[in-house]
Amino acid sequence: MTAAEMSAGELAVLLAAVLCCIGFAALVVVLMRVLDTLRSLRSEVATLRAETGPLLAELQQSTRSASAVVNEARNDLERFDRVLGSAEAISDAMSGTGRVTRAALSTPVIKTAAFATGTSRAVRRLRGKDPKGGRAGVRDGSIERGGAA
Repeated sequence: MTAAEMSAGELAVLLAAVLCCIGFAALVVVLMRVLDTLRSLRSEVATLRAETGPLLAELQQSTRSASAVVNEARNDLERFDRVLGSAEAISDAMSGTGRVTRAALSTPVIKTAAFATGTSRAVRRLRGKDPKGGRAGVRDGSIERGGAA
């Protein structure tokens, strides 16, 4: 049968079959390219896993180590806070003790010092020495006798 003897319906079926074969061939080519790309992608993913596996393990170890350091620092900070609180309490207690001691002892200490000074001056005068280191009764280079200068 020749092309002239074909009917229009047969020609349409033949044209549809040729177009289906061309489309199927194009689909096969596209699927082959996708398959090649997937193979390449799988090899890249395997390489990426091989390279990032040790890095992730190292990162996890670093994270655990950093967590341990942070916990230790937190414990040290809590211990320092307790020490600081104790030091503040001791400082407050000593401050109050100092005020009480100063108030309780200042007057007697002053009186005792004044008494000791007065006593030592009296003893020196009785021994015949002036509190300034001179002789009793000596003033301005003249000797007092019986109240006359």
